[in-house]
Amino acid sequence: MPLLAGFMLPHPPLAVPEVGGGDEKMIQPTIDGFIKAAQTIADLKPDTIILTSPHSVMYHDYFHISPGRNAKGSFSAFRAPQVSMSVSYDDELARAIEKRAEKLSFPAGTSGERDAKLDHGAMVPLYYVNQYYTGYKLVRIGLSGLSLEAHYQFGRIIKAAADSLGRRFVFLASGDLSHCQKEDGPYGFKKEGPEYDEKLMSVMKSGNLKELTQFDEIFLEKAEECGHRSFTIMAGAFDGMKLKPDIMSHEATFGVGYGTGIFIPEKEAEKMSSDDPLVKLATASIHEYVNNKRVLKDYDIPDIIKGQRAGSFVSVHENGMLRGCIGTILPVRDTLAEEIVRNAVSAVSEDPRFAPVTPDELDDLEINVDILTEPEDISSMDELDVKKYGVIVTSGYKRGLLLPDLEGVDTVIEQVLIAKRKAGIGDREPYTMQRFEVIRHV
Repeated sequence: MPLLAGFMLPHPPLAVPEVGGGDEKMIQPTIDGFIKAAQTIADLKPDTIILTSPHSVMYHDYFHISPGRNAKGSFSAFRAPQVSMSVSYDDELARAIEKRAEKLSFPAGTSGERDAKLDHGAMVPLYYVNQYYTGYKLVRIGLSGLSLEAHYQFGRIIKAAADSLGRRFVFLASGDLSHCQKEDGPYGFKKEGPEYDEKLMSVMKSGNLKELTQFDEIFLEKAEECGHRSFTIMAGAFDGMKLKPDIMSHEATFGVGYGTGIFIPEKEAEKMSSDDPLVKLATASIHEYVNNKRVLKDYDIPDIIKGQRAGSFVSVHENGMLRGCIGTILPVRDTLAEEIVRNAVSAVSEDPRFAPVTPDELDDLEINVDILTEPEDISSMDELDVKKYGVIVTSGYKRGLLLPDLEGVDTVIEQVLIAKRKAGIGDREPYTMQRFEVIRHV
């Protein structure tokens, strides 16, 4: 299994003896956690360490991957310039992550480097790793102001890119916990501080790291946490795996929470092929076109749609993110089977939001087929149900459609406004509405 282990490690500079000057002994459980993590990495001998740090280059709406072949840093900012280190970057993997993100229109890449020096969020854990193991290359990644779900999805993208190169790697998520744990601490006390640490450590102990995406953003801000997004990217890399957690320590001696933990994947969930005949037909069409640039011709029409004509949409996801979606509101082909075949080709080659799907992506695709009922005219939003009905809005030659039961679309008003926006219908333009139902095949 290429992802060998994950590590939750803090980054207090005083953990480095030359900086701490003896004070590091006051957080000995954390030091012991660093040492055990470093020894584990040495035993695993990974090709690459992927490290996420809150103190690397950070943008509001973009994930920065440190570019180049190497980097250096020292603890001169912490009055210990004699402690320095250099690392070799896994430039090939960094570029593979960037390329995969670009295909998915995901905001991540190597542009925007502001400071090439290693940050202390990377150097503190690597200080201990380097005492036991130096046979690795590094990919250093910053966080962003995007949603927790976006951080989780980025972890999935990172894992897929590493797998595509056959990398044996570990994931080191650098991050402190809450910074407001004690009145006499550097940030004072807020009740959300210890509340956050308790909740975070409970999730880590359970090994169900997907729960990190469910934390309330306002609560995180009040808790003045540091590493939650770093841990969430690691959680995404572990998506679909059962984990064996080893939580080594948690303390807040100086009013800042430090947690250390090791996560070993026990089993990766197998990707199950769909038994649905319509999904199989769409999948065969996509593989034929992507591999051979031919539209599928020789196929059996599934019994459940023989003699039928209807509009259909084929949706393609990769690593949990939309990769393409094209469809027809009303039938334009002689049979529903041909409708699915043609829309599947269009979804992977003609969606203007994405680059065409390439053969190396095929194994990572998740494919859905939606069959639309015939649209019916409605006169009011009261006749819509955002979970049950899709909507079509029309104004002259402008027409926009939105499928039902979409994530993030919770009200009828939102549904209609998005459909109008897709059609380019202005706020004051008159429009008519139709509704339809969808039979979803996954």
